[in-house]
Amino acid sequence: MGLLCRLGGAGKPATERLGRFLLRPIGSGSAPACQENEEEAQVLTRCVHVSDSEPVRQLSFHSFPRQVSGRPAMADESTRKTVSQIPLLKTHAGPRDHALWPQRLKEEYQALIRFVENNKAADNDWFRLESNADGTRWSGTCWFVHELLRYDFRLEFDIPVTYPDTAPEVALPELDGKTAKMYRGGKICLTDHFAPLWGRNAPRFGLAHLMALGLGPWLAVEVPDLIARGLVVHREKPGH
Repeated sequence: MGLLCRLGGAGKPATERLGRFLLRPIGSGSAPACQENEEEAQVLTRCVHVSDSEPVRQLSFHSFPRQVSGRPAMADESTRKTVSQIPLLKTHAGPRDHALWPQRLKEEYQALIRFVENNKAADNDWFRLESNADGTRWSGTCWFVHELLRYDFRLEFDIPVTYPDTAPEVALPELDGKTAKMYRGGKICLTDHFAPLWGRNAPRFGLAHLMALGLGPWLAVEVPDLIARGLVVHREKPGH
């Protein structure tokens, strides 16, 4: 079964628009073992109906902060609605399962496309992502807008062989060494809160959930702090 690897124009069928995605975070803080500030990341527990046919058992997820007076605001009903609208995945298969992996990838693409459409409708595009031919390596660009300036970062991750029981480790290589909430190689630190959340909801969580509940919240907390400390500087500022 072949896999299409690029999301094209709006006029094409969904099966011809797989692979490249544009989104933007409305997100909150990650919760690493790497010196988390509890004021910046709080875990909420809600019973969310993702669909009428498959109610989700209790979900814990990070609040998605919005920038308000330089501080992120806590999650609201809009945040919970955003998460509940991401389709759950059904096929429990990883890259080594050659028979079922194409079906899992199809579900991943469908969830990402839905997430893209919902975010575009809300004017919330925030990343561009594409995969290799077999869907095991993903790369692209994410961005965060702070004080009307857009900051772009390269992102990349591989699908672990134990996926979907184990979440991918998203890396932002150019931020490597600039924050305590990051492992060597620029892998963002989501251990304390996100890993248990993922584990409780595997295999139903997929890459759209990784972006929405992992990378987006991390960017929303970390990027403003890095900018304030002068560790991230907009490329158009004088002298840079």
